[in-house]
Amino acid sequence: MIKEEIILTTQSVKKLKFNKEGLIPAIVQDYKTKNVLMLAYMNLVSLKKTIKDGKTCFWSRSRKEYWTKGMTSGHFQFVKNIYYDCDLDTLLIAVRQVGGACHTGKKTCFYRKLKK
Repeated sequence: MIKEEIILTTQSVKKLKFNKEGLIPAIVQDYKTKNVLMLAYMNLVSLKKTIKDGKTCFWSRSRKEYWTKGMTSGHFQFVKNIYYDCDLDTLLIAVRQVGGACHTGKKTCFYRKLKK
């Protein structure tokens, strides 16, 4: 079986489907462990900044401002690869995480489990 790997490039950014607010969900994953670290949203500007700088930059829906992960905490996410899904409406960003990804200081934002 041949594994097809398609990686986001500046050319393929044009094909992405942003929602009516101009946002696209970005799942952030540890590039080594494959653990999901967090979910945030990007617009075209923050995505281009992420590609250019090599560090994740997001659009805060609540604060209505850009934020580069780690600028206040020092817990940066260094981008290894950016992938997009089959529908072109979600990103998966593989990163080298420094420190915790969650604003609580935890390694991942997904540290709580729903009880059955």
